[in-house]
Amino acid sequence: MNACVMQNPWIRYAVLVAGWLFLGFVLSIEVYFNNRAGMPMGVVDFVEVALPQFGRAVMWALMAPLILSLREKMPLSRGRWWGGVGFHLAMSFVVMATFYLGRMAAYMLFWEEISGDFWSTAFKGFYGRNIIDMAFYWAVLAFGYGLEIQRRFKDEELRAVQLEARLVETELKALREQLRPHFLFNTLNTISVLVREKKNDGAVTLIAQLSTLLRMSLDHTRFHEVTVRQEMDFLDRYVEIQKARFSDRLGVKISIDEAAMAARIPNLLLQPLVENAILHGIAPKSGPGLVEILGRVESGQLLLEVRDDGPGLDHGSQRAKEGIGLTNTRERIAKIYGAHGQVLLRSEPGRGVSVQIILPFRP
Repeated sequence: MNACVMQNPWIRYAVLVAGWLFLGFVLSIEVYFNNRAGMPMGVVDFVEVALPQFGRAVMWALMAPLILSLREKMPLSRGRWWGGVGFHLAMSFVVMATFYLGRMAAYMLFWEEISGDFWSTAFKGFYGRNIIDMAFYWAVLAFGYGLEIQRRFKDEELRAVQLEARLVETELKALREQLRPHFLFNTLNTISVLVREKKNDGAVTLIAQLSTLLRMSLDHTRFHEVTVRQEMDFLDRYVEIQKARFSDRLGVKISIDEAAMAARIPNLLLQPLVENAILHGIAPKSGPGLVEILGRVESGQLLLEVRDDGPGLDHGSQRAKEGIGLTNTRERIAKIYGAHGQVLLRSEPGRGVSVQIILPFRP
């Protein structure tokens, strides 16, 4: 049953009541057919048989909280198992005997079906089916341990999710810290060059762009996920600053479908890839270069791609030259999406590098 539905207390109570009523019905059916087979004429009143069996189910429904409480106070493992197991064996016998003798007393008081000495009649009337009440006691114990195992499993699962979230947050923070020092150094160096060349307007524009980029980075610090549109807003500022550094040598082409813009992705997913493309694809070239950022939704998947027309990678050393940015991206995708996320690297010497990310589309 859906976990959200079972969180409703009234539904839980209804399920418990239905379970105990079902137990009473099963017991009634069993006793009815046993009695019917033993009667010469085969005539048995089902209601007369069912009343004490439903009473037995009600008794166990009322006893269950007490037994579960005893399980917590006296677990089976108490006293190297001998103490706990011995205690609950004794308690299950006491409960069984109390119910049996109480039923005998009720028959004597209300239905007058028992004549003669009570104890001798009770001893003679005891039969193997009464032992089933001891089995019910241990079934309630087993149910309690099952609930405990389920609770522990959920607690462990919750702790694992929380740990994973903290790891992702730590990695995101490390990624930002990795971005800022060398990026700020390069940008400030570019600003100083513009100032020395008396290009004050360009320097002021670059300072404003850097300020906007840093403010956006701080605003998104608490978010693990952003939309592709938000990521592209951040990338626009980043690219403009890089264009000021590389001048006419850097060209950037963006082609992302409108449907893909609404998709949710991990924060700072594309920036390291664009940075890799610029540093390893455009910077080594003597002439102008192009970085393309592509995105589309296809068959329920989000396909993002960053590619450049730089020198590319040698096939024998692709993994070694992936760099920190791409390695971190692979690890983040694996931790967040597991087998549902992929990072594909393609490269041909002299024809650039392409990094494609495939994620579940989550608008």
